[in-house]
Amino acid sequence: MNVRLKFLGGAQTVTGSRYLLEIDNYKILVDCGLFQGLKDLRLRNWEPFPVDPKTISAVIITHAHIDHTGYLPKLFKEGFNGPVYCTVATKDLMNILLLDSAKLQEEEAEWAFKKGYSKHSKPMPLYTVEDVNGILNHFKGFAYHETIAINKDVSIRYYDAGHILGSAITEVSIRGEKMRKTVVFSGDIGRYNKPILRNPTTFKSADILLIESTYGNKDNPGENAKEKLAELINTALARKGCLMIPAFSVGRTQLLIYYVKLLMDEKLIPNVPIFIDSPMSINVTAIYKRHSTFHKLRKSLDGKTDSIFDFPNLHYYRSQSESIAINNIKSNAIIISSSGMCNGGRILHHLYNRLERENDTILIVGYQAEGTRGRKILDGEKKVRIFGEEKEVKCQVVHINALSAHADKSELMRWLKNFKIAPKNTFITHGETDVANAFAQNITNTFGWNVTVPDYLETFELFKGI
Repeated sequence: MNVRLKFLGGAQTVTGSRYLLEIDNYKILVDCGLFQGLKDLRLRNWEPFPVDPKTISAVIITHAHIDHTGYLPKLFKEGFNGPVYCTVATKDLMNILLLDSAKLQEEEAEWAFKKGYSKHSKPMPLYTVEDVNGILNHFKGFAYHETIAINKDVSIRYYDAGHILGSAITEVSIRGEKMRKTVVFSGDIGRYNKPILRNPTTFKSADILLIESTYGNKDNPGENAKEKLAELINTALARKGCLMIPAFSVGRTQLLIYYVKLLMDEKLIPNVPIFIDSPMSINVTAIYKRHSTFHKLRKSLDGKTDSIFDFPNLHYYRSQSESIAINNIKSNAIIISSSGMCNGGRILHHLYNRLERENDTILIVGYQAEGTRGRKILDGEKKVRIFGEEKEVKCQVVHINALSAHADKSELMRWLKNFKIAPKNTFITHGETDVANAFAQNITNTFGWNVTVPDYLETFELFKGI
């Protein structure tokens, strides 16, 4: 039995995670994400898939974020018709996120056509809501630690990654004629000692390891998150404006709600209204309530205490008319809306209306990939294009790293130190080129491991004749 690994994405970039595991002629795709950010990367979403989707037997998903799942409808559209394995929480999240992704693409194509800012005479979405509805019954959800047989020679187990609800470090076990081998895909590794999610599960060994490197060269101190957030909120509200926070619907929005309620309860910030202006965030929050075994908030959701997701100052807005009404609020409000990188969703309408308001503040709370609108704002660009128009950035722009859902450099190294046996090879994924190379060098210097930073579409022979 021969085993090969081909990097169809997530190689020297933080998005588009796709890894093809070929076991003789049996093909398994681990993650199936959209490329985001720079135009050259986004164009890959429109190119023919590097492998005939009809030849792929199964897809394994580590977690629900769109950069790990967002190409799935397109893969099915192009001929894949097999099972998609994930955790039960990830399954529920994917149902929401993929439908939202399709809806946003349809709306963006329609808006581009209406405003005439697309180079195409008839802009089209990558896929539609109808495409997503056609794949939902292919999703198969499982619990952590459950052994899942993919075929007679391959099984997988999911372990808590601590990144978002249902996120998993995935161990693929391959039984050859002579020996058994394991390949561990880290997915995205979460942070330690966080209030909602548990610490990432550690491993003692793996024959092959793929590890993410989003913050592989940077430490993001997280212990003062509450104090730093209180300072930023108070400063923003003191400017007699509103605070808008672009936030990912899964994980970051719920963590923000947690901290804002805590700060209000402790009277560290004013009791101002908080608007969750994202239907998807509202639906995701309901999934947190449904899957209480996947996080640490069970006591606050049992009906005996106030839930962090339901308190008087918190307002969930679903309708478009409610969202538009927020534009009339000039001061003393916190607006949390998606998407987290400002590349779609209702946050665009808030940015369109508020970027030029000098009293308003935008707080960046998550990773901003190269080329995204959020990255441009964070990097201090004076103008950004929204709905085909140039908008001046006159509002205050502030940033906090302490709320990141990604392990930083020290936490990634802490996770790796649990390995008692060095992997045969460690592949660095899901990181920009300079970050991935720096992280690889750090691992080599610290542990003496064999480390590789793969190129896009590069193939490796993992095992031969096992």
